[in-house]
Amino acid sequence: MAITDDLRKTLSNPTPLYFAAGTAELAYQQAKKVPGIVEQLRAEAPARFEAVRNTDPKDVQEKAAGRAKEAQAVIQAKVNEVLGTLDTDLKKIGETAQDLALRGVGVAAEYAVKARETYEKVAEHGEETVRAWRGEAADEILEVAEAVEPEAEPVADQPAAAKPRPADASATKPAAAKKAPAKKPTTVKKTSPSAK
Repeated sequence: MAITDDLRKTLSNPTPLYFAAGTAELAYQQAKKVPGIVEQLRAEAPARFEAVRNTDPKDVQEKAAGRAKEAQAVIQAKVNEVLGTLDTDLKKIGETAQDLALRGVGVAAEYAVKARETYEKVAEHGEETVRAWRGEAADEILEVAEAVEPEAEPVADQPAAAKPRPADASATKPAAAKKAPAKKPTTVKKTSPSAK
């Protein structure tokens, strides 16, 4: 029964649908920003192309080589530092590994909580979006109904064929109103067992 209850609870929970609606609404809001970003890139592109054309390839190569040498020196220094401070005591390494594992679990739990909070926020946004969509849809339906539906005519102006006739009303009554004939009671004679 617990599995059935869990399934029923899961299938009747609208939160995932609200999350999907909220995600769609947020994606739509971000998509509305794209034309502005494209215009900005289009306006900035000629200046960037010109800057690239005007740069000297030798300068770029020298800068890249300098950065590579700096990175190599930094990495070599870090490796030497790590190897120099490496503790060979296995107990200390085990404690460090355990500490790192516990930190990892703590970080994972923190991220799970943040993910849940974000999920709930997006689901709430989706619920508001769905309510807004329903309200807008109801308003649109009312507008369409008012435009399509002619004004109701008074009952007195209806043609005679549409009005029910009194004789017709009695003919449409169900036949269940008739009484069934009463049954006659039957008597049963009781006989006593005979002595043999």
